[in-house]
Amino acid sequence: MKKSIVRIENLSHRYTRDWAIRDINFEIDEVGVLGLLGSNGAGKSTTMNILCGVLNQTEGSVYIDGIDIREEPEEAKKRIGFLPQHAPLHLELTVEEYLTYCAEIRNVHKNEIKNAVQKVMEKCGVAHFSNRILRNLSGGYRQRVGIAQAIIHKPKLVVLDEPTNGLDPNQILEVRKLIREIAEERAVIFSTHILSEVQAICKEVKMIENGKMVFADTMDAFNNYIMPDSMLLSMDNPPSTAELTSIPGITAVEPVSAGSYRLRFRASSDLSKQLIKLSVQNGWELKEIMLEKSSLDEVFAQLSNKKSR
Repeated sequence: MKKSIVRIENLSHRYTRDWAIRDINFEIDEVGVLGLLGSNGAGKSTTMNILCGVLNQTEGSVYIDGIDIREEPEEAKKRIGFLPQHAPLHLELTVEEYLTYCAEIRNVHKNEIKNAVQKVMEKCGVAHFSNRILRNLSGGYRQRVGIAQAIIHKPKLVVLDEPTNGLDPNQILEVRKLIREIAEERAVIFSTHILSEVQAICKEVKMIENGKMVFADTMDAFNNYIMPDSMLLSMDNPPSTAELTSIPGITAVEPVSAGSYRLRFRASSDLSKQLIKLSVQNGWELKEIMLEKSSLDEVFAQLSNKKSR
């Protein structure tokens, strides 16, 4: 049976009159990467700030490893590592000096600090830059150091806010690989508004939009989100567009290529059987018929526009 490292119950927060988030509920397994997805201003940052103890919620509860973060913030925070969107680096320090400082403020035992710093530098691939001043590192290596400070105290939960923003394609691949490795030992929350990033490294997805949870399932379920009113049809001897449009249940026909069409139809229509039957009767030589999967951007738009009604 899987154990949860995070449990969020009926979480709500408002800054003035309006609710930033409302009735957020979810749990996070103790190992693996969970994607927290949402557009800018959706409520992700508010949720993360409450989760990390930076902000006190208006309503609801957050438990980290069974500890109520509002009731016992110090104990709960010992179990959390956090990399905000802009890593809190002291650019005048060397990599080793900065990570030593982070270990100290994270209450790593004095006798264990040197070993902890060395291990985390090796884990994050920055050991060869241990004496390099941080301001002289590339964006990708600064981000690695930022991740290193988030795991130096061996937290059970690591929260990463937009960790690949501003990196070049090679740096993004390297940081993704590092995050996967870290998630083999602990839970990682990966917050972003970029769909391809969630798709690349996350197994579970939670999507917040307009302050409400609009999706909570596996990445496979997200990728397989099906448009309910669109299908692709391919034939060797196709009928005219007018003939297809006249079929009961079809609302629009869009030619895609020679012999291929996109059909829009009423969700209640049992159209597949009807098209197969008509193809046989009329010699259309049907080659392929399939419901059309939405692109991730279309899924995002559909879920974002769920009427928070």
